[in-house]
Amino acid sequence: MQTKKMIGIIGAMSIETQGLKAAMTDKREETVSGIRFTVGKLENTPCVTATCGVGKVAAALCAEAMILRFGVTALLNTGVAGGLAEGMVVTDIAVATDVVQHDMDTTAIGDPAGLISGLNIVHIPTDQALSDRLAQIAKQAGTVYTGTIASGDLFVAKEADKKRIKKMFGAIACEMEGAAIGQVAYTNKTPFAVLRVISDGGDGMEFSEFAPKAAERSVAITKAFVAAL
Repeated sequence: MQTKKMIGIIGAMSIETQGLKAAMTDKREETVSGIRFTVGKLENTPCVTATCGVGKVAAALCAEAMILRFGVTALLNTGVAGGLAEGMVVTDIAVATDVVQHDMDTTAIGDPAGLISGLNIVHIPTDQALSDRLAQIAKQAGTVYTGTIASGDLFVAKEADKKRIKKMFGAIACEMEGAAIGQVAYTNKTPFAVLRVISDGGDGMEFSEFAPKAAERSVAITKAFVAAL
């Protein structure tokens, strides 16, 4: 049975989603598992948007509700991140080709770092068509990097953590939600993409100053992406 298109858009913080919710029309709100979902149209496309809260569990909870309760046909995680790629600066753009959980570690029993038990995978691939289109749209807004985005329940602020994540996973950016959303989407066979605008250099030092500007750019790119679908 053909399912009507419904895009799920998830941000961790209100600064990453408030501009999207404000731009939506025909809106209604519904709370599921303590998360408030805004259902309506964005750029004339059926969407559901939510501020999930910080961290992998909150993100996974939100993504699962979007799939099971609202029947989304694709998921987009949007927001800000710490930059890890060489030459990357604040307000540059990262589009994931895949996501990893840098704090998933069962190496003590012989597994590779980041292995997701049950799925038997480290790098969870994003949907290529969605990600390619997202990168194409993002290039109109600034410099775009594509590659691995790493997630974990850690605000990366130490040089040692930054180097570890880059070395072990080849990540271009780090944040706290995308890979959890990716795991839920992958498990449910739902296409997903991850967009992040760089708010700091992976050390947190610039975050307070630049996060609002980075979030504003992520909102603008997200709106343009949805409009182009």
